[in-house]
Amino acid sequence: MCGILGIASRNQDVFAEIYDGLLMLQHRGQDASGIVTYTGEVFRERKANGLVKDVFSASDSETLTGKVGMGHVRYPTAGSLSASEAQPFFVNAPYGIYLVHNGNITNTEQQREKVTAKYSRHLRTTSDSEILLNVLADKVADAIKVNGNADPIRNLFAGVKMTMERIQGAYSVICLIAGVGMLAFRDPHGIRPLSVAKRDADGDSDGTGTGDDFAFASEDVAFGINGFKKLRDVKPGEAILIDLDGNMHEFQAVEGNLTPCIFEYVYLARPDSMLDGISVYKTQMRMGQTLAKQIEAAGLDIDRIIPVPDSARPVALEVAKATGIPYREGLVKNRYVGRTFIMPGQAERQKSVRRKLNAIPLEFDGHNVLLIDDSIVRGNTIKKIVQMCREAGAKKVYIASASPPVKFPNVYGIDMPTKHELIASEQSIEEIRDELGADALFYQDLDDLIWAAKEGNPDIDQFDCSCFDGNYVTGLSDGYLQSLESSSRVSQKIKDMPVPGTSWNAAKLA
Repeated sequence: MCGILGIASRNQDVFAEIYDGLLMLQHRGQDASGIVTYTGEVFRERKANGLVKDVFSASDSETLTGKVGMGHVRYPTAGSLSASEAQPFFVNAPYGIYLVHNGNITNTEQQREKVTAKYSRHLRTTSDSEILLNVLADKVADAIKVNGNADPIRNLFAGVKMTMERIQGAYSVICLIAGVGMLAFRDPHGIRPLSVAKRDADGDSDGTGTGDDFAFASEDVAFGINGFKKLRDVKPGEAILIDLDGNMHEFQAVEGNLTPCIFEYVYLARPDSMLDGISVYKTQMRMGQTLAKQIEAAGLDIDRIIPVPDSARPVALEVAKATGIPYREGLVKNRYVGRTFIMPGQAERQKSVRRKLNAIPLEFDGHNVLLIDDSIVRGNTIKKIVQMCREAGAKKVYIASASPPVKFPNVYGIDMPTKHELIASEQSIEEIRDELGADALFYQDLDDLIWAAKEGNPDIDQFDCSCFDGNYVTGLSDGYLQSLESSSRVSQKIKDMPVPGTSWNAAKLA
């Protein structure tokens, strides 16, 4: 769950545009931000922990000069939380390559051993993205040995092809290459989103031909603010290079089979994004239509439907429309609260939800309410919201999840890596309902969720639904999930966590 953006301009510095674009992608990562630019001679970089607006200032426009650049917002799923693991990452040879990455590599340990032992490379961090960069650098170097250095674009494409043959997992990548340009590529399954856009060199998105400005981004919402027009999604297994003269070179590195992560449409992506030809907003509306059928069939006495802000709103609106039950905004979100993951004790943790949400008693007092949330992962937040609703006077509190039960670890770039963290991993729906303190609990059917997404693009045969069905489209090496359970970062998170089904009150993550 990271956001990446790259811009190659013919006529102007790109720092301000990258800054604006990253703000549009901030929902994909709030822990760290980074930007690197290229003047044609030198790279200029700044990265640190924090939001985009906190890491960068107006004065950075004087130092982060260059007509080509890229940025990253990080939500860490592999490695540590250290600022040293903020992206972009850099290797000085061959050429000099900077890289930003969205996704998660699943054969990290095997590749780490090859990079450090066989190729004698030193890794500064534990990040899988740094390993990916070093594998790419090794393979580009191998291509140079075979082809010579007369055609760097050929060598880069050959290096991407060999990298894809070695790396497993999910990866959407943008690179800056000294003396060459900007390179982007996407894993053979297209698990994480990536798209390319264009405008003419005067800033008009209607320009055609060579010598245009180009951009890559995780979501197309980052394009419009800078006057770019989306061309298309990067194909699975494809690499695209924008040279320093503004020409686009395309290369199908390996055969691809589009299998996008369905959780992008549930929660990760903004509703105003189009991913692989599918509107996130319309997908969420269709999710509401299918969920409404379950709710109607239950025959419950429901006075009003209340979404858990913000991403559940499109679903809740469609449920209300289909059932005829009034839609109400009963929970108000405080948009000016910072991160609350560093809290000294349980009393502080209990207040964390109340810092972010507040109930409007008029909408709860004496009423039977249906809360609709986009998903239930760990369960602790929705449990506290149920308590809040009862304290506001609700007679009965029902819950509907717009997604199916999250039963399995996601290993492709979402921060829910172990079964210990998932309330649905070992419990029945009735046990979960009791654990949450709700009077009824509904989950979206997986087939209905797949229909809701596929309806937007019937050409997609399969989605990655691994966190719901345990089917990992890339395959996993033996012991990979067990190694996640014992990793230092995960171990710290679950150190005192009881097995689901026992007491979660003090141990569930915020």
